[in-house]
Amino acid sequence: MKVAIVGASGAVGQEFLRVLAERNFPMDDLVLFGSQRSAGTKYTFRGKEYEVKLLQHGDDFKDVDIAFTSAGAGTSKEFAEDITKYGAVMIDNSSAFRMDDDVPLVVPECNAEDALNRPRGIIANPNCTTIMMVVVLQPLENISHIKRIHIASYQSASGAGAAAMQELQEQYHEIVEGKPVTVKKFPHQLAYNVIPQIDVFQPNGYTKEEMKMFNETRKIMHSDVKCSAMCVRVSSLRAHSESVWIETEKPISVEEAQKAIAAAPGCTLQDDPANLVYPMPLDTAGKDDIFVGRVRKDLADDCGLTFWLSGDQIRKGAALNAVQIAEYLIKVGNVK
Repeated sequence: MKVAIVGASGAVGQEFLRVLAERNFPMDDLVLFGSQRSAGTKYTFRGKEYEVKLLQHGDDFKDVDIAFTSAGAGTSKEFAEDITKYGAVMIDNSSAFRMDDDVPLVVPECNAEDALNRPRGIIANPNCTTIMMVVVLQPLENISHIKRIHIASYQSASGAGAAAMQELQEQYHEIVEGKPVTVKKFPHQLAYNVIPQIDVFQPNGYTKEEMKMFNETRKIMHSDVKCSAMCVRVSSLRAHSESVWIETEKPISVEEAQKAIAAAPGCTLQDDPANLVYPMPLDTAGKDDIFVGRVRKDLADDCGLTFWLSGDQIRKGAALNAVQIAEYLIKVGNVK
């Protein structure tokens, strides 16, 4: 088993290396690819040093079985043919192919089998906020069909990459030192602030990030559910959180919901408000599961539930989900 990572020097690329090592992923060889800027950089994996190769058109993926790509949509589109032409499975973390009819969009806890039908050799990793939400929605969908979702996300700097995380930290230092605040990765200063915009605005007034949640949720869950989102950037460093309201066809009790979430793969119930126990990004950063708390009935809807969740955007929201897809393919013998 030969594995490639495209975008090895980025935040998600580095998380791929950590997740593959921690999970003892079954592989015999590893090759790292990057841009002109990162080519030549060396990383240690399982005690062996690997040098990042320049990503270029050619036959570099000829012997690769699985390629994890996280270098942006433009790069994924440009190099998809090079990556897949000899049979490698491309598990892509960008938005390039998510809504293409002939590319499965997969969260293993919800629709692992979709990964088996990949005409172009590509499997898309969903948007981080969508992944985190559907992992929790699936056990509730199994009880009663979810008709509507309203969601407010509270997304950390990590969602904009490693440089954005560094910028947030620098902003706090600059403020303390009385220096002008550097703003490059966000539309406004993020330190001591929240920004009600993630990605660009669309003609309907929603951002691209918010529309991803609408469209991707329906594709992953094979559902007609409608999802209205408000995505907000907050000044936490790592791990996203979400407030979620759902309307189901039949009422689901709080106790039913808590029991289903607690038993669901990829979920941890952390719901004891009497003792101030609920998920927070400070605690969920670096963890694999999505943590859920504050489960309660929606006072505005007899068939409604509302809950809070928090999870690590770089792990389950990106690298871990992709690795779990690969693990599923290996388990069922569906790699070349």
